[in-house]
Amino acid sequence: MSVPILECVDVHAAYGRIEVLRGVDLKVPRGAVVALLGPNGGGKSTLLKVISGQMEKTSGHVHMAGVNVHGASADDLARLGLTTIPEGRSVFPNLTVEENLLLMSYAGVAPDKVFDTAYSYFPRLHERRYQLAGTMSGGEQQMLAMARALTSDPALLLLDELSMGLAPLIVDELYETVAKIAESGVSILCVEQFARTALRVSDYAAVMTGGRVVATGEPNEINEIMADVILGGAA
Repeated sequence: MSVPILECVDVHAAYGRIEVLRGVDLKVPRGAVVALLGPNGGGKSTLLKVISGQMEKTSGHVHMAGVNVHGASADDLARLGLTTIPEGRSVFPNLTVEENLLLMSYAGVAPDKVFDTAYSYFPRLHERRYQLAGTMSGGEQQMLAMARALTSDPALLLLDELSMGLAPLIVDELYETVAKIAESGVSILCVEQFARTALRVSDYAAVMTGGRVVATGEPNEINEIMADVILGGAA
């Protein structure tokens, strides 16, 4: 078996004295989409912060491509190919779409490549390229956030609550793009409270509650075991 692009082993983390992650074990195979599901407060977003170097774990191990990344900063991990799209739309509202995208060229990506990547995945952004980002719909802003992340050519993409505040049709459209991104070879870990759409494009899924991963498997297996008592009705 190939080495997973991401592996968490017995990861613990806390806010002060309150332990939030209580021994998380999770793998993301290379080239796979893994949905991390569960209710609010289950520890999903905290786990992403630990993985992406935004928060220190109290114990356990995180490996990227088989390498222990203990102590690595968010910048170090970005250079290794890890890119995060956080909860909420992380765009600059007073800049146009193209200006938002051009910011990525300061990281060393040629502007033409930035635009080609963004507009090939999201043709609607080309139509809106001279529009201020803050005047676009929530779905279009999420597209822009995703496009900016993809211009960095990530090996592993972390998506945190992609569906937050968006209409179901827009969420379906965004997850269709997630599937296309995965087809290009990018590994993806997507955190979702609402499971159905994420499961449709996932290769594997894990359910997290109470700071632990309580079930893993293929989407149809997870679909069968997801009871309201686990997901709080979010399925």
